[in-house]
Amino acid sequence: MANSTIQLHPPAEKKTLWAWAVGTFFGAGLLKPGPGTYGSIAAVLLWFIAAHVFPITPLALAVGTAVAAILATLIGIPAATIVARESGREDPGHVVIDEVAGQLIALIAIPADWRYAILSLLLFRFFDILKPPPIRQLERLPEGTGIMLDDVAAGLFALLFAQLAHLFF
Repeated sequence: MANSTIQLHPPAEKKTLWAWAVGTFFGAGLLKPGPGTYGSIAAVLLWFIAAHVFPITPLALAVGTAVAAILATLIGIPAATIVARESGREDPGHVVIDEVAGQLIALIAIPADWRYAILSLLLFRFFDILKPPPIRQLERLPEGTGIMLDDVAAGLFALLFAQLAHLFF
């Protein structure tokens, strides 16, 4: 009799755990609908909590936010590349580390006030979804670089407009 086995479950797809944890921002990208919005909200909530739990100056908050955004971008590029390859998609919706990095950029140097946090969230999501030039062009860069840098640019646009709003209103 031939050696045969019945396979009840297909083999598990290979997933690089650290990349999926970072890429989905610890599962926020798996929430539906609108995983990018969940990633942005997670970033705003973490920033807001940090701003109110730790006794830091506005300058220290801005520097800490900038450092967090840079780290999210630098770690996010390889993580997004790996998750995109393992998903078989160019820019999988469940990768939200790009939204986290962009949202953190949008939060740099704004007052630690819920109204500005919401404004920053709305501005970032607006620019991330609309993708005015040159944001759309950055999306065409290869793999994780393109996934991340369009959101970095959207974050910069949101930061600029949030600063203008703070200055004039």
